[in-house]
Amino acid sequence: MLTLFHAPMSRSSRMLWLLEELGAEYEVQYVSIRRRDGSGGPDEANPHPHKQVPALLHDKTLITESSAIALYLTDLFTESPLGRPIGHAERGPYLSWLAYYSGVIEPMATMNFTGLTASNPHLAQGYEDMCFHVIGTLTQQPYLLGDHISAADILLGSALGWMRRLLPENEAIDRYAATVNARPALARAREIDSKPDGFHD
Repeated sequence: MLTLFHAPMSRSSRMLWLLEELGAEYEVQYVSIRRRDGSGGPDEANPHPHKQVPALLHDKTLITESSAIALYLTDLFTESPLGRPIGHAERGPYLSWLAYYSGVIEPMATMNFTGLTASNPHLAQGYEDMCFHVIGTLTQQPYLLGDHISAADILLGSALGWMRRLLPENEAIDRYAATVNARPALARAREIDSKPDGFHD
């Protein structure tokens, strides 16, 4: 059994999207989290060590952090084209993009959006380097790994769908964001996002 601990309109929303892409049978357990506006608060029903989301429980195994959950799920659903199994020629790039998203793209984009790069040349250069890498990649190919979408695109696509300004204005990024966010699984996930109705298959 897969149980996603989820707070609507949060980082766990992209895990709903991924689960829908995978065609998984899963349960959603809605929890409260601290929100930036000061609302909400920690939920004792949430097994995440910091009471954040996403958190995924697979039987008795707890997985946290979006990139780790994405890798765990695509390794679990080996028949899905969203992952790159061990031995696949794109396994290395897949792992690299998952780690790059959580370790570089999201933190650098957030620092730029909140203004931290404006007063710190080192951070500003880091943001520029990240943008150069992502834009360069998506100028040459439709997805991060080439011609076929992966779970790494779900992570980046969800961030751009939430806030396009995380990356600079660019035709390749606009095209990428529109393509990824037009997927039917995302539409299904959005319907589930705020509806506490239990199991989904």
